[in-house]
Amino acid sequence: MEAKENESQRALIYCRVSTRQQKSDGSGLQSQEHRCRDYAAKNNMVVEAVFPDDASGGGDFMKRPGMMALLAWLDAQAGKKYVVIFDDLKRFARDTEFHIKLRRELQMRNARVECLNFRFEDTPEGRFIETIFAAHGELEREQNGRQVKQKMRARVEQGFWVFHAPYGFKYDRSKRGGKVLVRDEPVASIVQEAMEGYASGRFQTQVEVQRFLESKPQFPKDFKNGTIRFYKVTRMLKNPLYAGFIEVPRWNITMREGQHDGLISVRTYHRIQERLKANALAPARKDINNDFVMRGFIECGECARPLTSCWSKSKSGKKHPYYRCYNTKCGSYGKSIPRATLEGEVETVIRSLQPTPPLVALVKTLFKDAWDQRHAQLGAHLTQLKREEKAVADQIEGFLERIVEADSPTVIKAYERKLKELETKRLMLVQDQRKKAKLPKSFDESFELAMSFLANPWKLWENGDLLLRKTVLRLAFLKRPAYCRDTGSLNTKKTFLFNMLAEMNMNNGKMVLPERIELSTSPLPRECSTTELRQQPDAADFCHIVSPSARL
Repeated sequence: MEAKENESQRALIYCRVSTRQQKSDGSGLQSQEHRCRDYAAKNNMVVEAVFPDDASGGGDFMKRPGMMALLAWLDAQAGKKYVVIFDDLKRFARDTEFHIKLRRELQMRNARVECLNFRFEDTPEGRFIETIFAAHGELEREQNGRQVKQKMRARVEQGFWVFHAPYGFKYDRSKRGGKVLVRDEPVASIVQEAMEGYASGRFQTQVEVQRFLESKPQFPKDFKNGTIRFYKVTRMLKNPLYAGFIEVPRWNITMREGQHDGLISVRTYHRIQERLKANALAPARKDINNDFVMRGFIECGECARPLTSCWSKSKSGKKHPYYRCYNTKCGSYGKSIPRATLEGEVETVIRSLQPTPPLVALVKTLFKDAWDQRHAQLGAHLTQLKREEKAVADQIEGFLERIVEADSPTVIKAYERKLKELETKRLMLVQDQRKKAKLPKSFDESFELAMSFLANPWKLWENGDLLLRKTVLRLAFLKRPAYCRDTGSLNTKKTFLFNMLAEMNMNNGKMVLPERIELSTSPLPRECSTTELRQQPDAADFCHIVSPSARL
């Protein structure tokens, strides 16, 4: 038995498929290995190892880990002769130059190659035929690559994305053939919230967006500690796919409407791009946590710079939290403000924001009236949007005619820039029409979160995490409050809604709702036409009889 094994030739099997999908979905590697093993058994060869590859390498064997491992095996077994078996000449190298180089590398290691579908002959005619077959494989590879690229380009021009699906999307079958991007929940909702939050200012910086995504277990992470790479946040915020549009600059394919539904609107996308170009109001550092909620939000009352924070250790070894101004030109530079003092002032203001239930009911009624009026105006608004779109389309057509007639490269470039701006405007108008047509019908569904915040901001502040607390600050204050260390006063400017509620709460006069006035036409008693207000305990404060001589 041992003598028979000594007479057997040592063999190595190399098999390859072009993509990892062929490896997982098909049986190409297994079938190649089976055929090669059968060939080795019939020719009295002992297979010592199998080296698979699932990468094309573009014809370059140096880019294939399986082939590099095979060469390393031969280097480690110096002095031993091997036969390298492979299924087809195309699996060897589909590039004439690399085919010849690979043959030379194997010859230098005393390895002979044998192919199931081609017979190698060490003669001038055999080498010539081998070169012809290798060149044919290279031609076929390049032709296939060209055809694939042409088909991909045609799909992109039709509005279909053909590359890797970004976070929040996955591919599904399209009615028009092929595949189309669709929402991939729950990641799609997470990405949508992150992008809309950055556009609205809920997240002031990209770092805050990064922290938000890292806080969601369903969002894919890059590292085992649950973090993601920062550049992925920037790439996500700049990607027009999330607005329902596609572009491929390297193929000279400008931005156009895609066949998929976006996660955000075009206007939201452009607000994001404007914010990316502008400076953030408050830089978010990695070490910001619940210990200092106001860090970067409260500014110094003397120099208007954002306050920073720190822990200070006393002689007894106990740590104390402080806010400080680190502007060297400020009179309050380096002087500490106890955290309890400053945050206590802010919390006092937030507590005072809670309006009475009748005022909340009134605001809800006002919102409902505005909602109903908005829906009534929707038809006219859609007509106006269509007229604006047609006007922009006419402008685009005019500029295209000018480009055809222009000779100067500078003028052509200027026209192209203007065309891009007009096309973006047209796309925004188109999406606005679709958005208006899909407005939610339920008022309660649309204003539920806003009314819960309005009714009790302190509850959200007291029970919320760091991101929710920052959201409360931005909704409650029109701009960053300023704290004066010398006087201990907090200069705040609340948002319009809370200012209005405060004035209404302090005002003892009467309020008349627009379009809810019944003019006196008979001596009969008058009633308030708003059912919601009529049911409130202090409805008399808001509904009263107005004489014909009343002036608004």
